Amino acid sequence: MVSGMTSLGDSLRIQGRVIHALLLREIITRYGRHNLGFLWLFFEPMLFTGGVLTVRSLLHAQESGWPLAPFCVTGYATVLMWRNTIGRSGNAVEPNRSLLHHRNVRVLDLYLARILLEIAGTSMSFAFLYSALMLVGAVPVPADVSQMLLAWGLLVWFSVSMALVVGPLATLSDAFERFWHVFAYLFLPASGAFFSVQHLAPSLQAVAVWVPTVTCTELLRAGVFGPSYTPYTAIPYVLCLNLALMLPGLWLIRVVQRTTEGA
Repeated sequence: MVSGMTSLGDSLRIQGRVIHALLLREIITRYGRHNLGFLWLFFEPMLFTGGVLTVRSLLHAQESGWPLAPFCVTGYATVLMWRNTIGRSGNAVEPNRSLLHHRNVRVLDLYLARILLEIAGTSMSFAFLYSALMLVGAVPVPADVSQMLLAWGLLVWFSVSMALVVGPLATLSDAFERFWHVFAYLFLPASGAFFSVQHLAPSLQAVAVWVPTVTCTELLRAGVFGPSYTPYTAIPYVLCLNLALMLPGLWLIRVVQRTTEGA
């Protein structure tokens, strides 16, 4: 029993070192060693969100009856999380295929490294941008930080689960990768980033909560605005969906592993 636990601990430590090395390699490959370097990891999504917020602020001051700045920041942060994490997982294997000749590097490590990189970058950029806007009074002090953390945790879990499904399918099929990029754009209007469910018709409210990102976005905004914001959520559904997606995702990664070993 002790030997088995020691072996598991050694395996986890090795995998941790492998993923850490892959993360560093990914950062250097994507952002380089010069200028801002790895800082672009969170400056890039922060600049995107800030740019969109600036343009929309020039057009109108509110969105769906809520102050524009916190509404947009929370909405676009959720979009960047699921879109970047899922979308960039599809190209995790091919650029790093040669690394699979190393005994300790597995296909799962390649996906996890890229997924963790996107999660870290988006999370840091959201926290930094919101804090900066809060200091200048553009967004309110969050009413319930724990609710925001719950929303972000559910969103991260959904993004990881979907990435473990979409990434291997995109690796196995170029056609699926193209399909996903188109679908991701078409999904944007339904993602919950651009509307508040409480302002929809009752018939649409019942449909909207079946979109997992809507629950996450609604919870995040409720954590920001407090009791004045009535969130429409389906947390048990999102939890079950995230768990259900993990199982086929891990199976698909095993399929990709066998494919690369046979290549």
